[in-house]
Amino acid sequence: MAGKKPEENDGAVEKKPKGNMVLIIVIVLLVVLLIGGGAAAFLMLGGSHEEEATTSAPQTQDVKTEKKKTPKRSTDHLVVGPMYPLAQFVVNLLSESGNRFLKVAIDLELSDAKLQPEIDHKKSLIRDIIIRTFSSKTFEEISTIKGKDKLKDEVLEKINENLSDGYVKNIYFTDFVVQ
Repeated sequence: MAGKKPEENDGAVEKKPKGNMVLIIVIVLLVVLLIGGGAAAFLMLGGSHEEEATTSAPQTQDVKTEKKKTPKRSTDHLVVGPMYPLAQFVVNLLSESGNRFLKVAIDLELSDAKLQPEIDHKKSLIRDIIIRTFSSKTFEEISTIKGKDKLKDEVLEKINENLSDGYVKNIYFTDFVVQ
């Protein structure tokens, strides 16, 4: 009998771990499902909060650096500021084949004539900004009017970040050919 008791205990011990193992697997699966569901809900519902936080964060930065920031591209065509013509640009557009070229001539509308000496001094920097921005675009991005307006806004913002005596009010394409 003493021999049977340890065998019975061994059998009971073997049955308990199998039952416990199933219970552990079920609990682990439930925990994983709860965590996955919670993460999915957080991402779905939390996405709108992140967007709000993202949009509100730059607004607070804009308030702090409002003196440095310039207004959006001017749409007042009745009052046009001094113009600063730039030499023509020819750049490769971003494409898989590398066969697309953009030839563009640009005039910058200045906020004040006092900005012209700074533009003269920083002409190479401004040309570099324009070339890098244009060459990073595809034909599809710049072929529509909306795309051209977005391109103007992007170039305008980058140029104005580097000016201290005034700002560029608008950019005018006086020649725009894609080949």
